[in-house]
Amino acid sequence: MKDNLWKALIFLSILGILLASYLFYNFLTKPLVESCYINSHINCDAVTKGALSTLFGIPVSLVGLAGYIVILFSSILKKKKTVLFMTTFGMCFCLFITYQEVFRLKVICPVCLTCQLVMLTVFLLAADLNFGIKKINK
Repeated sequence: MKDNLWKALIFLSILGILLASYLFYNFLTKPLVESCYINSHINCDAVTKGALSTLFGIPVSLVGLAGYIVILFSSILKKKKTVLFMTTFGMCFCLFITYQEVFRLKVICPVCLTCQLVMLTVFLLAADLNFGIKKINK
């Protein structure tokens, strides 16, 4: 059972790396096709080009990318405490960014929301690895 959790963590962290890489690529360049731009309220520009693109001078997408890379290697090495720490940090970071997007800038980034869903799932898996989820039998 735990092997399946580790495999899921590895798969999801790779997915997170791909999503964060997309956002970081958009931060660095001006893509020919902006596949994330739906309208002025649903797009990735706030995180890749706008007010939320950096935090303390560091690209937000790079923070996410680095976090997912650490989660991947920690999962491969089966370091459950490190995975729990990184996913807890990741959840807090995602919540901060989501709050800023939705309530301050009034923008929703679809790729960011997908990253946040991946982080929530990884966090729950890490919590299960560290604390176990007890099943209640009736």
